[in-house]
Amino acid sequence: MKLFTATDRYIARLVFVPMLSVFVLAASLLVLDKMLKLFDFVATQGGPVSVVFKMLANLLPEYASLAIPLGLLLGILFAFRKLAMSSELDVMRAVGLSYTRLLRVPYMFAIVLAALNLLIVSYLQPLSRYYYEQLQFELRSGALGASIRVGEFNSLQDRTALRVDSSRDEGRDLRGIFARIQTGNGQVMVISAREGRFFANRESPDTVILRLTDGQIVQDGPNITSPRVLSFASHDLPIDLPKIEQFRQRGDADKEYFLPELLRIGWNDNYSQELRNQTRASLNYRLVEVVMMFLLPLLAVALAVPPKRSTSALGVFLSIILVVAYHKVNQYGQDVAALGKVDPVLALWGPFAIFAALIVWMYWRIAYVPGGQPIGALETGFAKISRGVRKLFERKQLRDEPVPADDNGGQHAA
Repeated sequence: MKLFTATDRYIARLVFVPMLSVFVLAASLLVLDKMLKLFDFVATQGGPVSVVFKMLANLLPEYASLAIPLGLLLGILFAFRKLAMSSELDVMRAVGLSYTRLLRVPYMFAIVLAALNLLIVSYLQPLSRYYYEQLQFELRSGALGASIRVGEFNSLQDRTALRVDSSRDEGRDLRGIFARIQTGNGQVMVISAREGRFFANRESPDTVILRLTDGQIVQDGPNITSPRVLSFASHDLPIDLPKIEQFRQRGDADKEYFLPELLRIGWNDNYSQELRNQTRASLNYRLVEVVMMFLLPLLAVALAVPPKRSTSALGVFLSIILVVAYHKVNQYGQDVAALGKVDPVLALWGPFAIFAALIVWMYWRIAYVPGGQPIGALETGFAKISRGVRKLFERKQLRDEPVPADDNGGQHAA
């Protein structure tokens, strides 16, 4: 017997295209939603635009772990829905191919994607999360070369206040400069200049030179009887760069631990009870999300086949609701288990057992009960609601309106 028949290759093509499309679409929507927030955050911190794309790249593994199960589910669902709508599924069933046999190729996809998702949540996602937090820290601390904020007073080393009216060349060329500098002996210098430009100081890497053009310096202090005013055509103002603190080591948050590290910490008495609760909750959350992928092909088939002589898409809508709702339940279970209120096994594997039992029952109804429809009652109710909504928006014929003519040129009967 062939391992891959023509039917298997046909189902593989039907599954792969919508699966890939849904994965790209879901990941793109998540990235675009986060991109707007990151642009606003980076602009507020005065950082370079390139850091936005670095932060988005570090968020891709987290978004992929959410988009992969959704793509797998909808890919299989759309494939079997197409087979059912074109009556090809009836032909396959008539020649002796059961639903279980037809699920051979979808389960191959599920095994490969579950292994990929396990790799992502075990290593890639914790590492990328750490790098994302590091970029945020460096952006706030100024380690990424944040530019001077325009129209605001910028504090440098707690002794220099700098304000500019406009900025060009990524913050290196400044216009309309006002600076106030307080020295160690109590003297205060107020500087105004038409423009200025930053230059590196080769002799002192921790200091940059702000070269000012066409301005004035007002100097005052406790030992100066009257303020002194000095006009200049060019003046070099040294500015000490702020000292950048080192970012913390990876592992201060449970989302940054690798899967083997979660296993080592979760049952080690040398760590605090709070940390052990968090690591065990994170461990069970990651595992239950991966294991659930093996039930998605059964759910997809159960919701893909509509009733006979029906084109209802209720199964597609319901599948998305079930997957998203189950994901939110897992997130809530992880949060509760991390606080130590509920055992992680009960908080995460309890909903999994209930959801798995529901999926198995739905698949058993569609595959082994003649004429069985797992969501038949919902389909009937949805059809009644749809007819009622259509009647509300149908155009009613007026009494004096002429009856439209039929195709043969005659009129319909009254």
